[in-house]
Amino acid sequence: MEHGTISQHFISTPKFGAWKLIFTLCSFFLVMQLVGCNAMHTAVKKRDLRVETKMSDSIFLDPVSQDKRTVFLQLRNTSDKQDLVIANEIQTALLSKGYKVVNDPDTAHFWIQANILKAGRTTADENRGILAQGYGGAVAGAIVGVQFGSGRGQAAAGLLGAAAGFVADAMVEDVYFNIVTDLQVSERAKSGVEVQEGNRAKLKQGNSGYKSVTSNEVTDRKKYQTRIVSTANKVNLEFVEARPRLVQGLVNSISGLL
Repeated sequence: MEHGTISQHFISTPKFGAWKLIFTLCSFFLVMQLVGCNAMHTAVKKRDLRVETKMSDSIFLDPVSQDKRTVFLQLRNTSDKQDLVIANEIQTALLSKGYKVVNDPDTAHFWIQANILKAGRTTADENRGILAQGYGGAVAGAIVGVQFGSGRGQAAAGLLGAAAGFVADAMVEDVYFNIVTDLQVSERAKSGVEVQEGNRAKLKQGNSGYKSVTSNEVTDRKKYQTRIVSTANKVNLEFVEARPRLVQGLVNSISGLL
């Protein structure tokens, strides 16, 4: 009688390993379903190309008469996309507004000096950081990560998420591209007005020292600086598709100052 009771108890109680396997499989399929739904949501929400162009600081220039609508352009590109040239587009946009592009900076009422610092992939967080840095700032923004859980539970969730997300990410990827440009615009001051300009630089001397260099001069030009960030976002986006819209946004932003 006692032997039969023990056997019955043994048969009706599943082993702990079996419960662990069942729990793991259920968790895996649940994560798979959640990741799949998230991928589908991203694919639908971001199926169309979205392009935004923003300035870190506003610039307001004084209106001028028709005879002073002359512009000197100095456009540089120090990014790894050396085939990215915007000179023709900028000139066309300025000509359509009644401005004349000249080769002699001394005869121009306005100077537009731009340098494309970066053109390529980015993230939403990095993009906000780059814009917040402003003119002359770093082209890599801060990326803030959020982490949930700890210990073995976090590791298990991470493995499940990685396994489930691998297939979804292979088909659906939320892609950002941007063009980052530092811009300086100068306008000739009114007759009789002197502009005081001061420059201060710290030149490194070895690993621990530096040399401070300060210069002051009187010029006839007022200068303004800003940073322009054009951003494109779409599922599975390629730079070839994003480039025309990014360039157009940058051109509109620069030419729109005059």
